Amino acid sequence: MRVGIIGAGLQARRRAPVLLDSPDTKLVVISAAHPEPAKRLAEEMGCEADVGWERIVNRNDIDTIIVCTPPHIHAAVSIAAIKSGKHVLCEKPLTRTLAEAEEMVKVAQKCNVTLKCGFNHRHHPGIQKVRQWLDKGLLGKPLVVRCRYGIGGRPGYEKEWRANPEVVGGGQLMEQGIHGIDLARWFLGEFSEASGIVETIYWPIKPLEDNAFAIYRTKSGGMAFIHSSLTQWKNLFSFELYGTEGYAAVEGLGGGYGNERAILAKKDFFAPFQEETTEFRGDDRSWREEWKEFVTSVRECRDPVGSGKDGLEAMRLVMAVYQAAKTGQMVKL
Repeated sequence: MRVGIIGAGLQARRRAPVLLDSPDTKLVVISAAHPEPAKRLAEEMGCEADVGWERIVNRNDIDTIIVCTPPHIHAAVSIAAIKSGKHVLCEKPLTRTLAEAEEMVKVAQKCNVTLKCGFNHRHHPGIQKVRQWLDKGLLGKPLVVRCRYGIGGRPGYEKEWRANPEVVGGGQLMEQGIHGIDLARWFLGEFSEASGIVETIYWPIKPLEDNAFAIYRTKSGGMAFIHSSLTQWKNLFSFELYGTEGYAAVEGLGGGYGNERAILAKKDFFAPFQEETTEFRGDDRSWREEWKEFVTSVRECRDPVGSGKDGLEAMRLVMAVYQAAKTGQMVKL
């Protein structure tokens, strides 16, 4: 697989080293709007550097594009690459608006190429362990998901592109909470109702929110609660899944979030309460595992885990909460 990366920021720096470790991948070029960041990263990775994206998506010596730009050009870059016959891995959120996301998915289906959304959290070892426990029946029927995910921002955050509504299309729920929403949907299935509250309580980034509380319900009564915060002064990731026979949790993601731990406990009304904990140390392997899944899905001509469709549905769920918060009414999905 011959790859071009569009963008040379933080996400590109997370993605690019993974490609060098993949025996099925050759990193051909890194291109960005500004030449210096692309040149620096390309020199580190031992590949070409370029400016802009139009030439890259039309190159004949590239068959895959990774889109690591701000969201406002996700759709333009991805659709052009897809129409040129390229497979695409696009960072979350898939784009700014539902209309753009729907067009991306539609064009990918029409052109018969793979579109993946960057949902690396599905590939964190703790999340994978919880999924294994669920699939083995250790938790029974899944009932409730509760996810808390937050960071504390940084001085000058309001001046970054992440605080520009014309670039991002949404605040903290779209930026970080969408990972929790995607995981909730992955574990509970499709949601039928959405409600929530979004508010800007500290950072001067209106109309974008710095805190969001999202609530979802499935037709069968399953429920999910996601709190996404930009005022979590100590980084926090906590994902809990409660089933009819027990519960599982993932605490931490490594790095500033603390060591990643997966916790399993069985329901037992009469025996002493016991938990089984698995701790994962070392580097964050989610980016590597996500890339392996993408390459495998292309080879097997199937939708990847965390597909473009999944990215679209996660955006629908974000937008439903924004609508519910604006109207004060529950939204039917």
